[in-house]
Amino acid sequence: MSKIELYHGDCIELMQSLKPKSIDLIFADPPYNLSGNGFLTTQNGKVAKLHKGDWDIIEDIHLFNENWISQCIRVLADTGTLWISGTLHNHPSVGVILKKLGLWIINDVIWFKPNATPLLSTNRLAPSTELIWVASKSKKYYFDYTMAKIINDGKQMKNMWVINAEKHKTIHPTEKPEKLLERILLIASKEGDAILDPFMGSGTTGVVAKRLNRNFIGYEISKEYFDIANVRIGIVQPIKELITAIEKEQNRNDKQYALVMEKKGKYKSPKKKVS
Repeated sequence: MSKIELYHGDCIELMQSLKPKSIDLIFADPPYNLSGNGFLTTQNGKVAKLHKGDWDIIEDIHLFNENWISQCIRVLADTGTLWISGTLHNHPSVGVILKKLGLWIINDVIWFKPNATPLLSTNRLAPSTELIWVASKSKKYYFDYTMAKIINDGKQMKNMWVINAEKHKTIHPTEKPEKLLERILLIASKEGDAILDPFMGSGTTGVVAKRLNRNFIGYEISKEYFDIANVRIGIVQPIKELITAIEKEQNRNDKQYALVMEKKGKYKSPKKKVS
């Protein structure tokens, strides 16, 4: 059974209690610092101020990124990998810091959403991608090439991932699809590994980690989203409406995972070759 630990608070402070090199995989979807008076969005077809929450207002985003990434490096195992999701608003800062701190950048995964929300503005292209940095401490990192190939219908997986955006299961504004996290965890970790999400949000990473028999540690600074994650991951008893929706999704994903593992059994896993 997976060990699940959820903590409410600042991830930079909370990570200090973790032992060095104790985490096998880190997935992080940090704040993009897009909230405040200077940023606009659309609501019900009208222009409105963009305010995702106080957690998305950061005075010095570059210093903030360096501080939390430094802690991630400290707790990441020598064979582990760090996956950081973002958009053009925050991704350049993250890339510079990864190089500055001496990490080996493995890939820049492009998540393409064919069904991305149309753009009302007519002065730029409609955003339909998100970027994911993949990095490690050295070239000796865990990567399940066979699993990646199985997920990709027997073909070598490329760094362009076509995954539809999904209707959010909670009120969190930047909730990721479980399918995206499932792919990352299957490729970059094994059953029983320790997974860390320093910006847990509504708990998507924890839901997938639990389903795939990984241990999970999640940090969330917003009490509202922390409470939602506890319900969604099953730490506390959820309300009837939410548990029905969650169970339906979990049953669907359990069947998908069983099919993937069945396919994997037909492959002869090659010895891991680190390059």
